[in-house]
Amino acid sequence: MSESNLVADQVWKEIQSTHTVNDDQLYILHFLFGKNFEGATRIVDQRGVKRISGQPSGRFIFQVTGESRKKDQYLCFAENFCACYSFFYDVVNRGEQLCCKHQLAARLAASLGSYVEVKVSDEELALLLSKI
Repeated sequence: MSESNLVADQVWKEIQSTHTVNDDQLYILHFLFGKNFEGATRIVDQRGVKRISGQPSGRFIFQVTGESRKKDQYLCFAENFCACYSFFYDVVNRGEQLCCKHQLAARLAASLGSYVEVKVSDEELALLLSKI
């Protein structure tokens, strides 16, 4: 794990423990993630993050609304994967970013507890995941 990821993980833990974010934490996250973090904060401010939880297992995935006019929905695991083009191009292929803005939005919303909770059956969650 890179030093940048270690610093980010520490900040996320601090935010999660208080469910608030302060100016220093915002500065650090912006320094690490740049324009992707700016986009993520806009998405969270617009309530664009849903946490889809399967019942009864409690397994979950995030559905994040994009910023384009089309308002595309992207499924993502905050720390590991997003179905958006930027994740594959900028994160996986070119390695220019640590993560995409949808992952950041999911992580920020999860840390603050500011997502929309959607409960579905485990079967519905499995079907949703099969479309990735």
